Amino acid sequence: MKAELINPFLESARVVIEQVANVRPSTGKLGIKDVKFVEKYLWIMIGMTGQMQGDIVFGLHEEVALRMVSAMMGGYTITQMDDMSKSAISELGNMISGNASTMLYNQGVHVDITPPKLMHSEIFDGFAVKKALTIPLIMDGIGELDIQVLIA
Repeated sequence: MKAELINPFLESARVVIEQVANVRPSTGKLGIKDVKFVEKYLWIMIGMTGQMQGDIVFGLHEEVALRMVSAMMGGYTITQMDDMSKSAISELGNMISGNASTMLYNQGVHVDITPPKLMHSEIFDGFAVKKALTIPLIMDGIGELDIQVLIA
């Protein structure tokens, strides 16, 4: 797995988060970790087909997701992950991945993305642990968003 595969997603996430939440995220340390489902977490999974095959997973704690949706709604306080909140956080993953796929295309890598799947710990009891290239984005006042790349 090449570390440069995460760069378009990282750059796209910075730009999109700054646009929709008015927060400039800082970058944590790049690493490899096990993607496993834990309580009170949400994952936005985007599949990739074409010259890159695999998944991009954005992971964040439910409280971080609520603060992110609140920021996306212009500061209106969101207190529960209802259908509107789930749609907004899914769209965040979709926007990041869509922009990243455009960046990849401009680099000569042709990919298509699938619609986002929002997952949470109650749904995925039997999920197999996988290794992923991961990098956290730290957003002041909001929390941390992990970008996890599972590309074959």
